[in-house]
Amino acid sequence: MSYLEIKNLQKKFIVHGEPLEVLKGIDLDVNQGEIYGIIGFSGAGKSTLARCINRLESSDAGSIMVGGVDILSLDKKALLQERRKIGMVFQNFNLFDSRTVYRNIAYPLEISDFPKDQIKERVLETAKLVGLSDKLDAYPGGLSGGQKQRVGIARALVNKPELLISDEATSALDPQTTIQILDLLKEINRKSGITILMITHELDAIRYSCNRMAVLEEGTIIEQGSVAGIFNNPKSRTGALFARVFEEFQNISLTEGAGI
Repeated sequence: MSYLEIKNLQKKFIVHGEPLEVLKGIDLDVNQGEIYGIIGFSGAGKSTLARCINRLESSDAGSIMVGGVDILSLDKKALLQERRKIGMVFQNFNLFDSRTVYRNIAYPLEISDFPKDQIKERVLETAKLVGLSDKLDAYPGGLSGGQKQRVGIARALVNKPELLISDEATSALDPQTTIQILDLLKEINRKSGITILMITHELDAIRYSCNRMAVLEEGTIIEQGSVAGIFNNPKSRTGALFARVFEEFQNISLTEGAGI
């Protein structure tokens, strides 16, 4: 069953007095409970798409249905309520350095109408889910990159959203930590049934986590389908480039593993 439906989404910015089209009629359909991948090179419009979905950016045309609700039609009050169903994980963590891990996770609850006497219980529950129960009194400056991203994931999940948008969430992490974070997202998806939209330029992240994906090029989705189908038989130039780069990485890894 479809959970996220995007139709003809368009967005442009004015740069030096001239319009720059960033999203050129995006159509996308993500099923409830799946981890869906969107891949594209830098400048393809990935982050703009992510920010339009939760209306951190306004769009110029189109519709975005999240759980049957057109979020582009909502007024400010209704949007604030609906946004609680959408969690966002960022590449650069976006943590408050002056707040402990506990208070970073609690922040979305503190600024909402969440009952104050229930905040502690929710934070502890979410910290346990992401493996941070022993770090609640620590500050971001004393955490590793993987731990910081776990805080970011916990903060995105503390409102118990139905949709999680991962915008290049593993791009700043080393390969081993990347696998750990992807495993965490897969486990959260398995346990809660949350829908995850994974937006990235990392080939391995898509192949490791997703069954279906779309290829974004210059603001247009030029190819979508199964991950295996696109990597094994790409129909677009960008899809073919990603597939070729991945194959080259695989060959290098095999060569290094053989000690050649």
